[in-house]
Amino acid sequence: MSVGLLVTCMNDALYPDTGRAVVRLLDRLGVDVEFPAAQTCCGQPMVNTGYLDEAVPLLRNHVEAFGGCEAVVVPSGSCAGSVRHQHRLVAERSGDPGLVRAVQSGPPVYELTEYLIDVLGVEDVGAYFPHRVTYHPTCHSLRMLGVGDRPTRLLRAVRGLTLCELPAAEECCGFGGTFAVKNADVSVAMGADKARHVLVSQAEVLVAGDNSCLTHIGGLLSRQRAGVRVMHLAEILASTESSAEERTASSGARTVACSQRATPPCAVTETVSTEEVR
Repeated sequence: MSVGLLVTCMNDALYPDTGRAVVRLLDRLGVDVEFPAAQTCCGQPMVNTGYLDEAVPLLRNHVEAFGGCEAVVVPSGSCAGSVRHQHRLVAERSGDPGLVRAVQSGPPVYELTEYLIDVLGVEDVGAYFPHRVTYHPTCHSLRMLGVGDRPTRLLRAVRGLTLCELPAAEECCGFGGTFAVKNADVSVAMGADKARHVLVSQAEVLVAGDNSCLTHIGGLLSRQRAGVRVMHLAEILASTESSAEERTASSGARTVACSQRATPPCAVTETVSTEEVR
């Protein structure tokens, strides 16, 4: 079984560890992962702001890049939703019957948790993550794709993980792509509410399936010096006992280095070690 990985612009530019985590996870589950080097943006920013014609070249590129794949896996509910739903609208508007047929006959596109549960049929992926975690269901995964409880089913099967309830979990975090730019004050207010709910959960780590939303919430948490870090769901599911030990050792080394400086120690911003959690 093989899949094409649509890594997304956000992950490619800012969060490459998420793409690596998807590859490690699927490889562990016996899936061959291909990375079409020709892939670019899926076109969602253009479509969401009303520039459907400008999205056509990106759509053509996507069809060509992923046309030979058995399936496409996306570590983003936002981009998976764009390909599954918006590409059809863009193709039909283009007036090109060939592009419409290519979109209709293209490989199935799955958000990561959909692929794990619906296609591979697994909930326990062999992950280990001994921390208190809360999960934020992003808007597109929740409302456009309907992933439901798939992410939390996967998290509950992770050894050592304590899943904390997030109050008002289904409320939007306020990011919304260009919404955060056009309506900054409203976006920040919504994000502040979400950050407050994260703190109420008493979790150490906020998890979501979209790094765009985590960037927004994580920025607010960081400014509050909340001591809560954010991680993409793929990184949790790819984590194993051996990788957790490596993170603990690395965190300890960074803490020692910080404590030797004249400036205040920066350990609070580092990864919480296993020993600190116990």
